[in-house]
Amino acid sequence: MNAWTPLKKTAIAAAISAALTLPAYAQSLKDAVEMTIKTNPDILVESSQRLANDEAVKVARGGFFPKVDLLAGTGHEWSDNTSTKAAGYNDGRWLRRHEAQVTLTQMLFDGFGVSSEVGRNKARVESAAYKTLGTSEAVALRAIEAYLNTLRNRELVEITKTNLDAHLKVQDQIRIRSDGGVGRKSDLEQIDARVGLARANLVSTQAALRDAETTFLRIIGAKPATLARPTAPDATLVPRSADETVTTAIENHPILKSAHADVKATEQQREAAKSFLYPRLDLEMGAGNNRNLDGIRGENDERYAMLRMRWNIFKGGSDVARIEETTHLMREATEVKNRTQRQVEESTRLSYNALQSASERLPALREHAEKSAATRDSYARQFNLGQRTLLDLLDSENETFTASSNLINGSYLELFARYRLLADMGQLLSYLGVAPPEEANLAAK
Repeated sequence: MNAWTPLKKTAIAAAISAALTLPAYAQSLKDAVEMTIKTNPDILVESSQRLANDEAVKVARGGFFPKVDLLAGTGHEWSDNTSTKAAGYNDGRWLRRHEAQVTLTQMLFDGFGVSSEVGRNKARVESAAYKTLGTSEAVALRAIEAYLNTLRNRELVEITKTNLDAHLKVQDQIRIRSDGGVGRKSDLEQIDARVGLARANLVSTQAALRDAETTFLRIIGAKPATLARPTAPDATLVPRSADETVTTAIENHPILKSAHADVKATEQQREAAKSFLYPRLDLEMGAGNNRNLDGIRGENDERYAMLRMRWNIFKGGSDVARIEETTHLMREATEVKNRTQRQVEESTRLSYNALQSASERLPALREHAEKSAATRDSYARQFNLGQRTLLDLLDSENETFTASSNLINGSYLELFARYRLLADMGQLLSYLGVAPPEEANLAAK
């Protein structure tokens, strides 16, 4: 027999058609989060801030190095002094003046101002790195929520279609009976009304799915393709009590670590403000090749190496005010850190409670769905035997649909609660195996 039978040709054509209609690629949850981390504007903003702070450290360190200044100038100078009078110019003298000087200044002591400024900017780098990590964790959680919400709405659309198909099937049965004169008009009106409701439900769930896919595109940066429901994080990752979970969160939460670094930055800023109360000592070395200075024609060269001490004794109280200003900024940063810690604790406890409630509720929702489906199947058989009314059958179908919807919503709520708790503990990206941006690493640069 020829291998290219009509049956095989049909099967191959169907396979090709199916392949052409499939999305170009599949997205796992990890793929979606990795794409989000690489392209999300919120994360890129924080990464840029970290890089800017890296450069600020280099700027501050420049204060430790010598400063070299060049000066050059030429022009006309009028002088009337003892030198010009001694040379016979009683009414002053015009000369063309030339200057060329180089000065090297090396700071020897500045009241620890430069070292404090370096410490302040290092703390800012630390804060920015942890903030980048914290933003990455938060954005990753939003990406997971968008991913799971798209999956959830796709499942809801499928069961809504199944619900509509079931109603259409019953509608056909009732119409056949009505056309045969053995059915009641009220039954036909009842099933027509229920079919209309089922269609309306489908329109609503499809609209919700489109909204979810739009959110997916905004957060992740790509349209959802073939999505796969991820495996739930292992229950062993969740501490045994809310208090243990809070302790882990306070130790690991990157935003709280960023707040601690901000406190260190203000402490160093206060030390830098104190530096203005100390004298400043510099080593200055210079050389000048000048001509026609102060009315005296000819060379006027110089070479020098000096220690110079400068000490501002009074500046209208601004130095003391600057110290007080930085003291208040330090207290402000401390209270921001305390507020952040309270927020982390609150969010972690709420996440822990949400997970506990969702986990405890899920078995009941699953039992409700299973029992409702079994009841619906029994009612369908009994309806065909004339032992159940149409209203009984439709109510059981509606009960099954509601129970299935509640089970889908509940299962995704429980799944998301696990990821949310991991994010509160600062462990979401590490669990997913997704690397944060390089700028979130303190060792970077």
